[in-house]
Amino acid sequence: MTVHVYAGKKAPPEMLVNVPRLVAAYYYKRPNPEDPAQQVAFGTSGHRGTSFTGSFNEDHILAISSAICEYRKANQISGPLFMGMDTHALSEPAMATAMEVFAAAGVNVMVQQGMGYTPTPVISHAILTWNRGAETGNARGRADGVVITPSHNPPPDGGFKYNPPHGGPAGADVTDAIARRANELLAEGTENIRRMPYEKAMKAETTHEYDYITAYVNDLENVVDMAAIAKAGLQLGVDPLGGSAVWFWEPIAEKYGISIEVVNKAVDPAFGFMHVDRDGKIRMDCSSRYAMQGLITLKDKFDIAFGNDPDGDRHGIVTRGAGLLNPNHYLSAAIWYLFQHRPGWPKGAAVGKTLVSTAMIDRVAAHLNQPVIEVPVGFKWFVEGLLDKTFGFGGEESAGASFLRKDGTAWTTDKDGIIMNLLAAEMFAKLGKDPAEIYSELENRFGTCVYERMDAPATREQKETLKNLSPDDIRVDMLAGEPVTAKLTKAPGNGAPIGGIKIVSDNGWFAARPSGTEEIYKIYAESFKGKDHLKKIQEEAQGIVNDAFDSR
Repeated sequence: MTVHVYAGKKAPPEMLVNVPRLVAAYYYKRPNPEDPAQQVAFGTSGHRGTSFTGSFNEDHILAISSAICEYRKANQISGPLFMGMDTHALSEPAMATAMEVFAAAGVNVMVQQGMGYTPTPVISHAILTWNRGAETGNARGRADGVVITPSHNPPPDGGFKYNPPHGGPAGADVTDAIARRANELLAEGTENIRRMPYEKAMKAETTHEYDYITAYVNDLENVVDMAAIAKAGLQLGVDPLGGSAVWFWEPIAEKYGISIEVVNKAVDPAFGFMHVDRDGKIRMDCSSRYAMQGLITLKDKFDIAFGNDPDGDRHGIVTRGAGLLNPNHYLSAAIWYLFQHRPGWPKGAAVGKTLVSTAMIDRVAAHLNQPVIEVPVGFKWFVEGLLDKTFGFGGEESAGASFLRKDGTAWTTDKDGIIMNLLAAEMFAKLGKDPAEIYSELENRFGTCVYERMDAPATREQKETLKNLSPDDIRVDMLAGEPVTAKLTKAPGNGAPIGGIKIVSDNGWFAARPSGTEEIYKIYAESFKGKDHLKKIQEEAQGIVNDAFDSR
C-alpha cells in the first residue's frame, strides 16, 4: 500500500470531521431498514458505522438498546448493566439515547461519575467483579454491560457493543439474536420504542453513578506487580491518544507511587492532535507507527512509554531502542515473561492466539512446554478459556490481549491495553530489559521472522466466496518453495470457521480473510526466511485467492 503524503504528520485542519454536522446527522438521518448497509450488523466488536451514511444513527441505538432489554429479560439477567463510552463524537449522543431506553425499561445502569469516559476493559472488570460476588451467594442478580465505542476507528465513526455476564464480547449466538430483533424494530418504526426524556432518565432511581476508576485502579496490584514497578523507579510516559483511559493514569501513578507522565491530556472529538495514519486517515491506532509518531518522538525521555486506543483495549509499547514495538513481537515477549513469572497460574494453562498472530508464539510456547490454542479472529474466542483458566493469556496480532490475575483467576474477558502497558513496565523492572530487548533474545533463540498485513480489492460476492471456501477448494501443494503442511478453513484450536483460509508451511504461512466493512480482503503473511520469501508468499497468496474467485 502506498504511504500517504500526510502519513506520520499532524492532521491538517481540512481533514478534521465537522463534529456539529456529524452529531446533527445522528439525529436527523433515518436509516433505510431495507438497505443492508444501513441495518444493524454486529461484527467482531459490535455494531459500527457513521451517521453520515445512515449506518450509526439514533434509530439504530434505540433499536439495539430495546433489543438488549428484551434479551436481558428473556435470559433473566437482573443485575446492573455497566455502561461506558469513549471519546468519539457519536459516543455521547448514543449514550444519551441508550439511557433513555434503559431507564424506561427499568434497567439498573451504572455510569461513570460525572458522565466521564470508561475503557472497555474497565467495563469487563466491573462485570466480572460483580458476578464473582453473585457466585458467592448474594442475591443481586447477574450483571452485563455495554461499551459505546468504535475502538480505534476514525473520528466520524460510532460503535455499540454488548458484553453479556461473562464480561467479554458477545458471541454470534447473542449478537445475531440482538441484531435480528433490532432490525425488526427498525422495520416496525422506532417511534413505538419506549423511552424516557434524557434528564428524567439520568435522575431515575435505576440510574447510578459509579466510581469505575477507583474500583479498577485499586485492583491492579492483583494482576500486575505494581510494587516492582515502583521500586525500580522507572520513568514512564503514556499517550492515551485522546481516549477513555486519559483520566486513569494519574490515579494509577498516585496509588502506586509510580512516575507516569501523561504527555497528551487533550480530549477532542475531532482528534485534531493526531498524526495521520499510513493511508491518509485519522485513526487512533496505537499499533501504527504513523499514528503514534507523537509519542515515538519522545521515546528518549522515558525508560519506557506506551499508548492506548480510544476505548483502552489496545496497547502500543514504545522503547528507546526500537521505537514502537511490533504487536506480534510484544505478544511473544509477554508470553515468554508471564509463563515464567506467574507461579499462581495453573500449570497447564494454554497460550491463546488468533490464527493471524505470529508463529513465534508457537516456538516460544513449545520451548516453555505450554499448549497453544489457535482460534479465529476476535477476542470473543478467548472468553470462556480465561474464565475457566484454560487460557493463561489470550492475544491478537492487532495489539489486543489480556491475562489472568496473579492467583490464576480471570481479570478481564475483554482486551485490556492498560495492563498490557503496565506489564511492559513490570518486565523492565524485574529483568532490567525492555520488551524489545527480550524479543531480540527470542529471535536469537528461535529465529527471525518478518510479518506483514496487506489489503487487496474484492467485491461483495468475492468476499462471500472467500468466507465459504473449503480446504478442497485450495489446489496447491507448495508455498513459496516449501511443501504445504496445512490448509485451514477452521481454527485448529476449537474447530470454528475462520471466515477465510490459512495455508501453512514449515517456515511461512498466509491467511486471507474478507473485511467486514470494506470492499477488500486482508492477507496476513509471515516468513522465517526473510523479506524475499515473505514477498513470494504474498504473491502466491493473491494468486491462490484469485484462482478461488475464478473457480466459483
